[in-house]
Amino acid sequence: MRAVAFAELGATPQVHDVAVPEPAEGEVRVRVHAASVNGFDLAVAAGYLDGMMEHRFPVVLGKDFAGVVDAIGAGVEGYAVGDRVFGVVTKTFLGDGSFGEYVTVPVAVGLARLPRSVSFVDGAALGLAGTAAVDAVDAARLEAGQVVLVAGATGGVGNQVVQLAVRSGATVIATTHTGPETALVTSLGAAEVVDYRQDVAAQVLAAHPGGVDAVIHLAGDAATLLPALRAGGRFASTLVMSPDQLPTDAATVVPVFATPTTATLDRLADDSAQRHTTVTIERTYPLDQVGRAFADFGAGTVGKLVITID
Repeated sequence: MRAVAFAELGATPQVHDVAVPEPAEGEVRVRVHAASVNGFDLAVAAGYLDGMMEHRFPVVLGKDFAGVVDAIGAGVEGYAVGDRVFGVVTKTFLGDGSFGEYVTVPVAVGLARLPRSVSFVDGAALGLAGTAAVDAVDAARLEAGQVVLVAGATGGVGNQVVQLAVRSGATVIATTHTGPETALVTSLGAAEVVDYRQDVAAQVLAAHPGGVDAVIHLAGDAATLLPALRAGGRFASTLVMSPDQLPTDAATVVPVFATPTTATLDRLADDSAQRHTTVTIERTYPLDQVGRAFADFGAGTVGKLVITID
């Protein structure tokens, strides 16, 4: 099969012909129709995970996927050949990624059915970003009438966070800089915006002198955002690994570790099918243009970048 992979550390990822994977016990094989780009993929390609995760060469890149089940491993129940699915590759090693024509994935975590009303392109953009968003909003414990600052609102995770926070009844302040970024987040429901290239906390406090009820931290320096939070508020972060990294007696700091359980993925799929949330796709690329997609991702995006695989 055709897949974007590298044969050794330091090699540039490119399209290779690799063996079609066979599903192990508890796995299904998915014929991939689309896969989205995440920061994790760039980190693997750059060798940043050397020594942190096992590499099984050739390492096929890619975490998110959407496609159709085409083979069933031993012991699998609840899925059949032909099922439309999406999710996140959750294996403990690097090698079996989704930037290829096929991927094998365990059914226990990282896999769910994709409703027919949700396209493969949209489904491919939901898994990792959507999971992080759901877990972050849940960690913030938002309530109707509260005010929340979303730092990193213009990215794939942030787009979902803004919409989920609005649905909770909270008033959303989103970080933006350009006109198109502002237009996007306000179209998703953000009531206010602040410029992330200026002092974000100062801008927030100018409009909300007592501070906001919650901060959802997806980008930027956590310490500079903490002053925007009221006493007793919650600071949910996908970038802070431990509360010790952001010491404070005035608020609760909650690290967010995105876990793509079936329940979470089902929730994402239902929200998308019901149009409670939408996915912003900035651009799509064929498989042989993953390098360009990586460069565009590194330059900054408004929404998600998706690889389509015929």
